Amino acid sequence: MSATGGRSSQRSLAWARRPRTLIVLAVVLLVAAVASVAAVASVKLTSQGGARCQGLFLPAYFYPGPEWTRADDSRPGPGNLILDITSTGAGSSPSGVFQTAVGQARASGITVLGYSSTSYGRRSLAQVEADVRNYKAWYGVTGIFLDEVPVTGSQVPYYRELVSYIHRVNPGSAVWLNAGTYPDQRYMSLGAVIMVFEGPYASYLNTPVPSWADNYPAAMFANAIYDAPGSKLANALRLAESRHVGHVYVTDRSGSNPYGSLPSYWSREASGVSPGCGG
Repeated sequence: MSATGGRSSQRSLAWARRPRTLIVLAVVLLVAAVASVAAVASVKLTSQGGARCQGLFLPAYFYPGPEWTRADDSRPGPGNLILDITSTGAGSSPSGVFQTAVGQARASGITVLGYSSTSYGRRSLAQVEADVRNYKAWYGVTGIFLDEVPVTGSQVPYYRELVSYIHRVNPGSAVWLNAGTYPDQRYMSLGAVIMVFEGPYASYLNTPVPSWADNYPAAMFANAIYDAPGSKLANALRLAESRHVGHVYVTDRSGSNPYGSLPSYWSREASGVSPGCGG
């Protein structure tokens, strides 16, 4: 057989095999596409959707004592704890009692955030920045919870500068912003976590969720729900999950400081929420 004839035969065989090759290739691509869709759905469920991304946090706006110990000893316990010393910030001097309490919480695997009020952008940057330095120097706390954040975007430059300062002083630290409702979307680029609801359970039932919330992972949203009866605890947690919220706290306490003690159903709440969202 001549070389030319050989190449001609091989070409004919190649064309004869092409339909089978195309079928195999099509099947491979179809399987890959299905696997890709399944992977995306899995990531969406884990990072944005259900109970696998719903962690408990604790606004510990009370003096260290048995309540702190109870929270530390919870299994599972809160993933994050907000340290409020003066209702404004870190104060003017360190507290040995709070230093011990913070050390015990951290030993239990809890991430502690230092509370600092911003008074809706009216508190001076210097005052808030002093809180940031003092929480780090006195308590070893680098994560910061900025309270009283406005909903409108007029103060975005103030918070951008403040968050930038926090990250310079505490590289890699988490910054939470508490707007109490869904704020101007520009705040989403500033905080690791945004508190998008803080209020009573009765109001929580009908709180609308903007469509843009689905563009962010559940781990970026937090809800604090107070005045929630024990009979409504499970429903509150389910609502938070369905609203794409990764960090949640529910309490039956109310009044001027609903975070002045643990809820009466703390054990049920701690066991009902897995620490599945970081940040």
